[in-house]
Amino acid sequence: MNPPRKSHTKVVVPLLLVLLAMSGLTAASVPLYRVFCKATGFGGTTQTASAAPGTVSDKWVWVRFNADVSPDLPWAFEPEQHEMRVHPGEQTLAVFRATNKSDHVITGTATYNVQPDAAGLYFDKVQCFCFTQQTLQPGETAELPVTFFVDPAMMSDRNAKDIAAITLSYTFFQAKVRSPSASPSEAQVGLLPSEKHPSEKESSR
Repeated sequence: MNPPRKSHTKVVVPLLLVLLAMSGLTAASVPLYRVFCKATGFGGTTQTASAAPGTVSDKWVWVRFNADVSPDLPWAFEPEQHEMRVHPGEQTLAVFRATNKSDHVITGTATYNVQPDAAGLYFDKVQCFCFTQQTLQPGETAELPVTFFVDPAMMSDRNAKDIAAITLSYTFFQAKVRSPSASPSEAQVGLLPSEKHPSEKESSR
C-alpha cells in the first residue's frame, strides 16, 4: 500500500519555504553587506559627505596615496603627490593621473579603501573620480581629483584617535559594462577643469 500523499506534502512544503527564504537572504546579502560596511567603515570602507564639517582640529594626520591597476587594464595610474599632512576637518584636494597606453578607447572603474580599517568610518569624500566610470581615448592622460576630509570626530574615538597615518588606495579595473554617460565625447568626466580632451585642444588653436 502506498503511503498517503499528505505525508510527502508535509515534508516538501517546509523544504520549499526554507529554500525560498535562503534565496531571499542570498539576494539581499550583497546590499546588506554594503550598508553594513558603509555604516561601520568595515574593511576600510570610506564615507561620503556634501562638505567638510567646518570644525578643524589643530592636530595633524598624514594621508598617503596608493594607486594600482588591474593586469587586464593597459593604463598607467599614479598619484601626483604620494602623501600630504592634513588637519582633521580640513577639506583637501588630491589629484591622481591616469594614462591610456592602448590604441583604443577604454572605460575604467576604480575601487577604493583606506588603511587602517578603523579610519574608514572617519575618511569622507566630498567629490571623487571613483564615483563614476572614467573613459580615456588612446594615449590620453587625465587628471583625476578627489576632495576629502578626515572627520575630526576620529580624535575622540579611543580606537582611532592614535592613528597617525591613513593610506587611501585605489585600483582601476576595466569596466565590464560601459555607463550611458561615459561616451567618448564625455571622456573628461571627473577631470579637473583645466584638463581638455585632445580634440578640444586642437579645435581651440
